[in-house]
Amino acid sequence: QVQLVESGGGLVQAGGSLRLSCAASISINRLNTMAWYRQAPGKQRDLVAAITSGGSTNYADSVKGRFAISRDNAKDTVYLQMNSLKPEDTAVYHCYSRLGYVAYWGQGTQVTVSS
Repeated sequence: QVQLVESGGGLVQAGGSLRLSCAASISINRLNTMAWYRQAPGKQRDLVAAITSGGSTNYADSVKGRFAISRDNAKDTVYLQMNSLKPEDTAVYHCYSRLGYVAYWGQGTQVTVSS
């Protein structure tokens, strides 16, 4: 079993920064890939950023240069540093991981960027 708990969401003005955290209940070294997805009302859920155990990262074009995903293996936590936030970034952000063939999702944390 894997539990993922996000934190760090909130309300921020455009141009501001926010750091999201995703704490896992097991060693994240067991998880090949961890990622952040987001979903705005009425829109599909999209990949924001992903990171492998080896540290390779992948970002959506819309956040490249503004967001950074990282791991802290000692804390079993993955982070999403979000800079230069835009109103278009407003969404519920979900942490994602996979153990074997089973995918796990966090409960989500709301990020609201005001104009």
